Amino acid sequence: MELITERLTITDFTPDMAYDVHVNSLDEDNRRFVPDEVFETVDEARETVEFLISRYGGNEGPFVHPVLLNGKTNIGYVQLVPIEGGWEIGYHIAKKFTGSGYATEAVKAFIPYMLDKMKLDRIIGICLADNFASKKVMEKCGFEFEFEGMGDYQGEKKKIAKYIYIR
Repeated sequence: MELITERLTITDFTPDMAYDVHVNSLDEDNRRFVPDEVFETVDEARETVEFLISRYGGNEGPFVHPVLLNGKTNIGYVQLVPIEGGWEIGYHIAKKFTGSGYATEAVKAFIPYMLDKMKLDRIIGICLADNFASKKVMEKCGFEFEFEGMGDYQGEKKKIAKYIYIR
């Protein structure tokens, strides 16, 4: 895959990206909002990158793709993962790159590609209710607010916000 926007390239992982995945995963926002995606060592990140690469050939997912600034600097990822009842969008931009619209730009490019690839008509977006930046990204990308309250978030009951994107 190679999706190119004005400032970003969304592509497939390669094994040499493990270090960047490790570093990008360590910021406080990642620890707070997606702690299962924190890689304390490069080896942990390498194992995950190898697994994600192995998923590209099928239709089961997860489909996680790095986001490169100007086609060079790895600043995060965008993903589509299977959940009960459908598919969920996910994204993370490393803290030092946030606030510049990169997540919105990446998600806007990624959604139509994945809808077509997976022959979907909807994608779900779930975040912690106090993750205002994530909620804003989904709203800017055309997701409709569906629910806020207690729900499952990474295997625990937490206050979440749920959105849905319908083609």
